[in-house]
Amino acid sequence: MAYFIWKDAGLTADCASLESMAARFEETAGLMRRMAAEGFHLERRSDGQHISHSDGSVFADYGFIDEEPTVTQLGLIPDSPAH
Repeated sequence: MAYFIWKDAGLTADCASLESMAARFEETAGLMRRMAAEGFHLERRSDGQHISHSDGSVFADYGFIDEEPTVTQLGLIPDSPAH
């Protein structure tokens, strides 16, 4: 399942005022609500909070980069039977 790890460091680091910080939080909250409505899930793991979606195309539509190990991302292709 495609996922990325949520890291909130720096979310408002470039904001110059409390108003701009509030706007950034509201913008982020809106995105998270939309993602939840479209089937994204949050899972706490030892290395952080993973945000995932079972449909890789929906995940990719958001422009997220899948952090799942490459070996896990690869699907096995069965050998074709000999004719």
